[in-house]
Amino acid sequence: MRLLEAVGSHADGAPAKQLAREAGMPLPTAYHLLRTLTYEGYLRREQGLFVLGDAVGRLARGEALQNRRSKIENSLAHWRDTIGVPVYFAVYRDGEIELVSVSDTPAAPAVDEWADFRETGHAHAIGQCLLSQLDERDRRDHLDRHPVQPITPYTVRDGRTLLARLRTTERTGPVIERQEYALGTVCAAIPISAGSAVATMAISVPSHQEQRLLPAVDRLRREVGQLFNSLAFSISI
Repeated sequence: MRLLEAVGSHADGAPAKQLAREAGMPLPTAYHLLRTLTYEGYLRREQGLFVLGDAVGRLARGEALQNRRSKIENSLAHWRDTIGVPVYFAVYRDGEIELVSVSDTPAAPAVDEWADFRETGHAHAIGQCLLSQLDERDRRDHLDRHPVQPITPYTVRDGRTLLARLRTTERTGPVIERQEYALGTVCAAIPISAGSAVATMAISVPSHQEQRLLPAVDRLRREVGQLFNSLAFSISI
C-alpha cells in the first residue's frame, strides 16, 4: 500500500529506486512488490517508470461503494432512533427484490425474514411498493417468476387481485400491509425516486401498535425528503 501511495503521488510515474526510498523499504523488497503489483494490474511499467494500473480503479470503486453503504446505514440508524421503529431499505435490481439494509434495536426488532423476501414480494410492503413502481410488463414478469401464494391468512390470494391493487396504488403514497407477510406485524413502505432507480424505505410495528404506523411513516417521508435535499444520497448501490 505504501508503494501504491508513492506511485500515486507521481502523476508521470517514478522509478523503482525512488519509490523504494519514499516507501521506506529495501530496494530488493520494493522490486519484488512492484513486480507483483504490476502482474496483478495495480501498476504499469512504462519506459522504466511505474504508474497506477487499471486495477486501482476497482479499489476506488469499492471504497465508494463502502462509503455509500455506510451513508445508508448511518441514515437508517438515525431514522430508527428518531422515529423509534425498525427501518428497511430495499431496491429492485436485475429483476429481483434486494433488501439492502435493515436497522433495528432489541426494543424495536425488525421482522424476521422467515420466507425469502425475493420470492414473497406480493406479501410484504417492501415488495408491493417496489412492484408498484414497475410497468405492467415488468410486474407480470416478476409474478411469473415468483407466483403469488398464501403466506398468512391475510395474504393477497392471487396475481390478478394483486395487479389490480398495484394499479390503484398512489404513485408517491405509502403502501400499507397488515399481517400479510408476518402475523402480528403491520408495515408501511414509501417509494424512493432517484433517477431511474426503483427503491423503497419501509418501517414496521407490532399490529397492536398500528396507530403508530401512519404517523411514523409520515415522519419518515419528511426525514427522507430532508436528506435528499441536503446530501448527495446515492442509492445506486
